[in-house]
Amino acid sequence: MIIDQQQAPKYQKKVQLLDIGLQKYNDAWNLQKQLFEEVTTIREKNYLILTEHPSVITLGKSSDEKNIVTNQNDLQSKNIDVVEIDRGGDVTFHGPGQIVGYPIFNLNVFKKDIHWYLRAIEEVIIITLNHFGISAGRIKDLTGVWVNNQKICAIGIKVTRWVTMHGFALNVSTQLDYFNHIIPCGIGDKSVTSMCEVANQDFLLEDVKDKICESFQTVFNAEIEKREYAFHF
Repeated sequence: MIIDQQQAPKYQKKVQLLDIGLQKYNDAWNLQKQLFEEVTTIREKNYLILTEHPSVITLGKSSDEKNIVTNQNDLQSKNIDVVEIDRGGDVTFHGPGQIVGYPIFNLNVFKKDIHWYLRAIEEVIIITLNHFGISAGRIKDLTGVWVNNQKICAIGIKVTRWVTMHGFALNVSTQLDYFNHIIPCGIGDKSVTSMCEVANQDFLLEDVKDKICESFQTVFNAEIEKREYAFHF
């Protein structure tokens, strides 16, 4: 349960939650595109997709392929796909144990400010991590959420006609060795960490997802309504 509806405060907006579990990157991307068209057409519609991906490296629009430091044959031998996508930012890794969130939000009904939106996503993750006893924050001029000098959550988005796509990737129990295949986000002097690494304990993905949703409700003043979804891709 996200929140007891009898005790829930009255939020100004609604967001439908689709928790689609472990899905191939391209299948989740196709779902984003489908929902983007719906949200663009119907102003009141907003969605939050939560998912995990099999091992995949994604290259944003400003990526430098030199930031992939392992050759293609080695990546294939480890079953790591490489996908070029249309979000902002550089190269990142997705894999099991990482909660990936794709808000498909119409900022016309939230706030038409991309800087505000990025800081709001960061705040959602910071609140979530603080709940689990992890002190996290920001680094000036670097998008994402950090624990000391290590990135724990990457953020990369696309905004078209004030409707958002792509989103965040929070390392919960992600195998950090996979990040050795890339220079994450093209930042060579920073490393990557996970919740389990920082806290030296295990976390249940479902518990973390529930807290992410609660934090979204608080930060975006929006009620999260879980919707059953049959994945057809």
